[in-house]
Amino acid sequence: MKNSGKACLMIITLQFILAAGLTSVLALAPAAAVKAQLTSLPRGGNKRATVSEQIGLTDVIIHYSRPGVKKREGHIWGELIPVGFSELGYGLKKPAPWRAGANENTTIEFGTDVKVEGQDLPAGRYGFFVAYGPDECTLIFSKNSTSWGNFFYDPANDALRVKVRPVKTDRSVEWLKYEFADQTPSGATIQLQWEKLMIPFKVEVDVVKTQIASFRRELMGDRALPGSWQAWNQAAAYCAANKVNLEEGLLWADSSLSVTFGGNTSFTAWQTKAAILDSLGRKAEAADIMKKAIPFGNHIEIYVYGMSLLSARQPKEAMEVFKFNYGKFPNTLFTNIGMASGYSALGDYKTALTFAQKALPQAKGGNKIEIQKNIRDLENGKDMND
Repeated sequence: MKNSGKACLMIITLQFILAAGLTSVLALAPAAAVKAQLTSLPRGGNKRATVSEQIGLTDVIIHYSRPGVKKREGHIWGELIPVGFSELGYGLKKPAPWRAGANENTTIEFGTDVKVEGQDLPAGRYGFFVAYGPDECTLIFSKNSTSWGNFFYDPANDALRVKVRPVKTDRSVEWLKYEFADQTPSGATIQLQWEKLMIPFKVEVDVVKTQIASFRRELMGDRALPGSWQAWNQAAAYCAANKVNLEEGLLWADSSLSVTFGGNTSFTAWQTKAAILDSLGRKAEAADIMKKAIPFGNHIEIYVYGMSLLSARQPKEAMEVFKFNYGKFPNTLFTNIGMASGYSALGDYKTALTFAQKALPQAKGGNKIEIQKNIRDLENGKDMND
């Protein structure tokens, strides 16, 4: 009973001290109770937020807290957010820029090397700060991304500083936010928006470099196991289409064509290798490779290849391809129109007309309309390929 009475007295005492607003009550509480922190709303109602997007293949992730205007419009920029650097009187006690948000440090993470406002910034996670100015803002990417807010900002940790011009807006944004705008395959403008001001900065990536690096990484993993010639061909075809990394692309093409990976009977795989050889200036080798490819093609693949030869002003070579296609797949829409195109390119409009007329009942929709035009051209003594 005595112990029970003492417990009641202690509770009453604690309640009295709390009511009196005496923070020294913490000294009376057990250590475990002091350390226990339950989840609650962020301080000041400044909601935590994350926004992320890909620029090319590069992940860009921003973690921040969102302060509100809270009826302080007209008193944010230059007042609540001071101009330039300010003394905080805590932490390192050095002049510090704004933390570009509220509460914890705002961070921005780049999955690959990028350019910010045209300046190089390596891949990594950075503390993000803004030294505000009405005509010019200095954006700071700090190697220190873990300290609280801006109290421990140290210019010695700066990885990059860039200057941008702030933009006044007509629409007021109550809760600070970051948005990605003006997206292109290789870039985007990240906008910090709050109250009636926007602070934009452009981020760009080397799409080709990151894509090639991604191919190299994935081709060492489980996406390039035996039988998966398509993965090797995809990487090689990218090099061929963009005329980049051709020597390594040729190695990838050879891998796709190996018996191990299974592309040795694929028209597409052979065609990719031929395209790389052609870009390397090894045109005779490319032509020989396409001769190997043709027997593995379907009637549409072979037709398209024949038409590419016509576009390259090689009508005799194209005619050989069309004849092979017709012999393997006789009397189909694409083999008939291929023969018509080949004979027309050689000036034999009469024979070309015969094949075009055979193709007409096989065609539908837009193809039918195109072939009708081809027939009119041939009847009028004109090359249907023009």
